[in-house]
Amino acid sequence: MSISAFAFLPSLVRRERASLAATLLAPPGALLVAIVLNLGLYMVMGRNPLAVLHAMVLEPFLSWASFSEVLLKTGPLLLIAQGLAIGFRAKVFNIGAEGQFILGAIFASAIPIWFPQATGGWIWPAMLLLGAIGGALWASLTAFWRVRLNANEILVSLMLSLVAAQFLYYLLLGPWKDPNGFNFPQSVMFQYDAMVPTLITGTRVNVSLLIALAFSVAAWVFMQKSFMGYKLQVGGLAPRAAGYAGFNEGWAIWLSLLIGGFAAGLAGAAEVAGPLGQLQRSISTGYGYAAIIVAYLGGLHPIGIVISSLVMAVIYIGGDNAMVSANLPIAAVRVFQGSLLLTYLIAVGFVRYRLEWPHAARRSPS
Repeated sequence: MSISAFAFLPSLVRRERASLAATLLAPPGALLVAIVLNLGLYMVMGRNPLAVLHAMVLEPFLSWASFSEVLLKTGPLLLIAQGLAIGFRAKVFNIGAEGQFILGAIFASAIPIWFPQATGGWIWPAMLLLGAIGGALWASLTAFWRVRLNANEILVSLMLSLVAAQFLYYLLLGPWKDPNGFNFPQSVMFQYDAMVPTLITGTRVNVSLLIALAFSVAAWVFMQKSFMGYKLQVGGLAPRAAGYAGFNEGWAIWLSLLIGGFAAGLAGAAEVAGPLGQLQRSISTGYGYAAIIVAYLGGLHPIGIVISSLVMAVIYIGGDNAMVSANLPIAAVRVFQGSLLLTYLIAVGFVRYRLEWPHAARRSPS
């Protein structure tokens, strides 16, 4: 096929200025399109789309028990997404938050596993701090390979997540396995003082949600009000100009990955010290990957991420409901999450670019 055959196809031309209204409407528009597309998929699968829609979108809000679980899921998603968004805005793509989440859970679990008889109010704060350090240390491996060896941080961080999962399995099938756990791959149950305090009585919501909200405020202040945050944003928007201005690219990579790893590790620590109460293989629930969708759906802005994390938490709980009430496979829930990111990226593309047809480009003023 000759090149002239493509002469009548439109091309994408960057808009001089993106519309504020279109920018604000892109996330809800993408969510609506994703819902419509997936309802069509459920019909093809032979499921009742109205039953699935009711289970996924409405049921999480119909009882306090369900909504409290939404709040519980919101905490780790919000915390990880805020940390990732800082790096994404600096064009540092940390895709390994899942591994950093796992390492945070492992580091935090070391205290109650090694000192099961310890008591005192210091235990759970120490676990959260140690978990955050563990996540940051795991992210530092990616930063080292990226800065010193120019390795792609996307591939390195992603592969390190697989290594983290195997390390978790080794511990739970070996030295950290509960001897009285009926051969299940899990650690001993943690003592009371190793548990994060409950925030709302009668639910599993704990103070980690407040920590995530506080981290969101800190992320907003850092990116919008601090000089370091400004340098990260400039480095992402115009790396050459930033280099001419004396901004250090290596410093930006280290800082972005360490912040992302710190947040993911903190979320992992809060998970084992909160709803789980022990280290399990099921700690790897995909929060680190879902948080990427949350970050972009929120427009990489701290306020938008708060809203998008709540939306993703609803999808998590609604998906669990749909698997029970509508016999929906878990793969369909993950397809919904992926299609949400895809529709959002397409929507953002049309916010920033416009289609220009060949005849319009050749038209000249008379």
